[in-house]
Amino acid sequence: MKTRRLGRLEVSAIGLGCMGMTGLYGARDAEESKATIRHAVDRGITLIDTSDAYGNGKNETMIGEALKGLRSKVVLATKFGNLRNPDGSTGVNGRPDYVPKACDASLKRLGTDHIDLYFVHRIDPDVPIEETVGAMAKLVEAGKIGHIGLSEAGVATIRRAHAEHPVAALQTEYSLWTRDVEDEILPACRELGIGFNAYAPLGRGFLTGRIDGPGSLEENDRRRDMPRFQDENLEQNLDLLKTLEAVAEETGHTPAQVALAWTLAMGEDIVPIPGASRRKWIDANVEAAEIALPAAALARLDGDFVAARVHGTRYPGGQMKRLGI
Repeated sequence: MKTRRLGRLEVSAIGLGCMGMTGLYGARDAEESKATIRHAVDRGITLIDTSDAYGNGKNETMIGEALKGLRSKVVLATKFGNLRNPDGSTGVNGRPDYVPKACDASLKRLGTDHIDLYFVHRIDPDVPIEETVGAMAKLVEAGKIGHIGLSEAGVATIRRAHAEHPVAALQTEYSLWTRDVEDEILPACRELGIGFNAYAPLGRGFLTGRIDGPGSLEENDRRRDMPRFQDENLEQNLDLLKTLEAVAEETGHTPAQVALAWTLAMGEDIVPIPGASRRKWIDANVEAAEIALPAAALARLDGDFVAARVHGTRYPGGQMKRLGI
């Protein structure tokens, strides 16, 4: 597996996003998920990404179990501050006194003494980012975390955070059908030398071509709450797949592999973390890291997947307000 850099941190060109392994996209087989993580390591994937919000900590616990005996082979990334309360409500917490508590809890669940890349999952609008990052910097000094990251932060916040302590990576959604970071976020990261960690590079499964309507999603699938996957929006968005599927057929790859290859082609500083809950998808993703799409194919994809053609926001309204702060 080729490698790329997130700041000073060297990782595999494609990582593994583990959010979907604890039920957000429907039922999952825990043992197969653990086997998938171990298989990813065997195939050269070194960046394993999770959060204390995924499954209210269950995701971290599962990853800790899967990585027993393999911890030294991976760059382990997790996040804090995106709260999912027992009553179903959500919130954020970036208070400096909360940061070490969240970190210690994650370390315990993960079964490790250090986190390689620790992200602020969502920016707390009521706490100056300098205070949150300042608390994280103390964790770096204590050896509990190696590098600091931000998730879904706005340009001003990125600059202020980086001035307080070097930020290794920004994690934000980026794919063929989510392109808004190209205007300001990506240029700012490149100016500051901050790596870009692209989550949902397969459009939460949409770009695989395996979702052909709401009926493709289980009743408890979180995507049913997302406007892009609902009714008329989804029906219109399916037209976007025609070009992707055509390029896939012409190049001899799957739509998912083409979508990943496109993301990788957008810059050497971009590291996508596609989710996978089965070993066969790991193999397909690893193959995608070796694909060099023709310039003409990249141009066709760029031309068809423009923001004006995507119907629906990527999160419900309330969650959208918590992005780009």
